[in-house]
Amino acid sequence: MSTFDIVMPKMGESVEEATITNWFVKEGDQVEEDQILLEIATDKVDSEIPSPVAGVVKEIKHNVNDLVAVGEVIAIIDMEAESNGDTGEGKSVDNKSSDKGKEVDENQDKKEEVKQDKSDGGKEDYTGEKFFSPLVKSIAKEENISYAELDKIDGTGKDSRVTKNDILRYVEEKAKGKTKNNNAQSTDSKSKPESKPKSKPESDSKSEVKVTADSGDEIVEMDRMRKMIADHMVMSKRVSPHVTSVVEADVTNLVKWRSRVKDEFQNKYGDKLTFMPIFTQAVAQSLRDFPGVNVSVSDSNIIKRKDINIGIAVALPTGNLIVPVIKKADKKSLAGLAEDLNAKAEQARKNKLSPDDIQGGTFTITNFGSFRNTIGTPIINQPQVAILATGTIEKKPAVLETENGDVIAIRHKMFLSLSYDHRAVDGALGGMFLRKIADYLEEWDVNSNV
Repeated sequence: MSTFDIVMPKMGESVEEATITNWFVKEGDQVEEDQILLEIATDKVDSEIPSPVAGVVKEIKHNVNDLVAVGEVIAIIDMEAESNGDTGEGKSVDNKSSDKGKEVDENQDKKEEVKQDKSDGGKEDYTGEKFFSPLVKSIAKEENISYAELDKIDGTGKDSRVTKNDILRYVEEKAKGKTKNNNAQSTDSKSKPESKPKSKPESDSKSEVKVTADSGDEIVEMDRMRKMIADHMVMSKRVSPHVTSVVEADVTNLVKWRSRVKDEFQNKYGDKLTFMPIFTQAVAQSLRDFPGVNVSVSDSNIIKRKDINIGIAVALPTGNLIVPVIKKADKKSLAGLAEDLNAKAEQARKNKLSPDDIQGGTFTITNFGSFRNTIGTPIINQPQVAILATGTIEKKPAVLETENGDVIAIRHKMFLSLSYDHRAVDGALGGMFLRKIADYLEEWDVNSNV
């Protein structure tokens, strides 16, 4: 009998595990080559996994919601067998009547294997009982959190594992002096009776607003991606003191240039020329001029990023949002940016992005103008320190200075709004950076060629 092992694929350089969120087949099913078998999710993105071979699903080794290490076998395909016509009754991966003792033993073995296979690159060996994902260990290293501290964090993930949100919450509480192992506590405090805490400010309370549904209201549970977005946005507002600056840019020359060359551009490069590659180029050039915006904050340190990696917010058909990243955007031509942007946007809408496609961003652009919105105040995409919102381009009357005096003319104008982290970026830097982006757009050469 010839069989083929389906293994958990490598989803990115820093991704070592993924959660199975859905199976599209069951044991006994006939599958074709490239047929989608299952869907998996990482901390960053969901992906569908196709079968590399044709055959019959002989065995499914992991259930929905199992967290599986990269390289571990998740299913076995019999390439010589024919479908037995079994409907899969009694074999479904969600069947809870399976042998529980065997399942517990197998899961325990797998967890032990995962712990043996994972290390911290040889920099600091961990000998405790918990397993920490590479993402969690990376955040811990950046935030100077030791393994001893990690061991004390209460995990909310599967098998009480520490998730990204758990460690980010710990970092936030540690900064406020609220963690249970904070150094501010004296070593002999355990022997003293704890005094009753004073009433906490309302802003520190973890209780949420109580909401009740009225008769006729519909309750829809957030999907996994929406929950992740919600947690990330709330965390960003708690961590970063947001400030927003706004400028209005006269992009008349830019609009005229694009109208003149867009057909030639598509014929020459095979990609549509939207305004986003132009905005991205202006931002990349401005980040080179003002590297103080291309940074991250870690405790009392500012990390100056070497590369300029610009994330572009893309709205998905589900109503959710994802941010693919254009790596080293300052080194790409306008044609290169257009190609990357169009490809990443298409991959995002088809759920084809890999974790690497949405990692490593140092700045983000969100285009409110695509929904004919004039202005907005976006939330910073952590751990970045700034995000630009581009508004819709509108024709407006404007006063122009000429050698014959002031005149009123119709001009194409748009608002640019920059939200930035006041821990790292002050008003002067934020204002000059935003003005520089507007200058690049306003000074576009209307006579230039593609």
